[in-house]
Amino acid sequence: MGKGFRVHESEFSFEFYPALCQSAAVTIANTTFKLGLDVLLADHLDWLSGQRVGLVSHTAAIDSSGLTSAEKLRRCTGVNLSALFGPEHGFRGLAAAGALTPDESHSEWNLPIYSLYGATRKPTPEMLKGIDVLVVEFQDLGARPYTYVSTLALVLEAASESHIPVIVADRPIPLPLSADGPVTAPQYTSFVAALPLPMQYGMTPAETALWIRNRSLPDLDLRIAPMQGYDCECERQPSWPPWVPPSPRIRSWESASLFTCTVFGEALPALDYGSGTENSFQLIGAPWLERDRLCDSLAGSGLAGIHFAPIDYQAQSGLYKGTVLSGLRLHITDYSAFRPLTTCVTLLEHIIKLYGATPLWTAAGTRPEWFDSLFGTDQVRRALQKGTSAAEIISQWQPALTEYKRTRFPQFLYRARSGIIL
Repeated sequence: MGKGFRVHESEFSFEFYPALCQSAAVTIANTTFKLGLDVLLADHLDWLSGQRVGLVSHTAAIDSSGLTSAEKLRRCTGVNLSALFGPEHGFRGLAAAGALTPDESHSEWNLPIYSLYGATRKPTPEMLKGIDVLVVEFQDLGARPYTYVSTLALVLEAASESHIPVIVADRPIPLPLSADGPVTAPQYTSFVAALPLPMQYGMTPAETALWIRNRSLPDLDLRIAPMQGYDCECERQPSWPPWVPPSPRIRSWESASLFTCTVFGEALPALDYGSGTENSFQLIGAPWLERDRLCDSLAGSGLAGIHFAPIDYQAQSGLYKGTVLSGLRLHITDYSAFRPLTTCVTLLEHIIKLYGATPLWTAAGTRPEWFDSLFGTDQVRRALQKGTSAAEIISQWQPALTEYKRTRFPQFLYRARSGIIL
């Protein structure tokens, strides 16, 4: 099998794959860390040589020397980089959340940059014309509302329809062992909930591609370039590339790890979540919050892996822009124990107990429908509005979450995951 492998209908079965995963894990363990793209170029250059290559990526996908995946492919002898495709936030990662990006041209390389978050979100046959193989290599969060997983699914679907092989080169993600939160209900399918995944789904891009292929694309020619020397570490390692924000508000690994915990703030402007600060998604604040009182309340919640510290900070956007807020800073103390959605609904439960539900759901700009879209269900919102306990809300999503964990296990690629379903 070697250090990368190819998945075809003729050689793949759901039952066989756990053994293949264990073999892959033995191969890549106890070695110097390498990104999937480095494994691809070192060990499977034949997958690219002489081929016209389309790359789905962005400038956040860099190696330890600071080279982007696009630059690495362009510099590689025998590789004909022919087109670039950018997800939400654009190929350069500068567009705001939800902002549509146009197609453009790379001025220096004379290459088209096709937007997958503009006029279309799925590569069209015209975009794929003249492409022999697609490479997917981007920095994802393993978080369903962060739309890169939706883009991945549409890229795989388009490639399957056009009979184009896809190579997914793997990268580390935050919370790689954590699956938490409600699984998308069919009637709430949208671009932030495009697949029946929990909000935090705990698979790397390559594992996710295998899961999608296994579920719905049996004819897809999928090739995987796994990382080497990766043991599902939750904290960033010195051997990994520097962090480059994949979008303007995800400025750090901790912001990425806390994304699903506080992204509800997009729908509930009564609670600021630090948007526009260096600590987006790491803060919760409002003029009417009493930070010490809320901290004391949460101290008895029994939440694992998270610490709440009182803080005053100035809102940079939203309902309270320019106002100094009383709030909390969320700090992950144990990444492996932290559960972002369990923390989320517990935090909201304690705020509602102290201040009632009215401030959350009546502020100007409140979007209950967006709250439901992010969560992929209306059950969480309705339960919170009725005063249902966090424990009961969490219990309601467990059956679907347990079933999801069963389906994801055969896609696990790395050593630390053997026998682990979290």
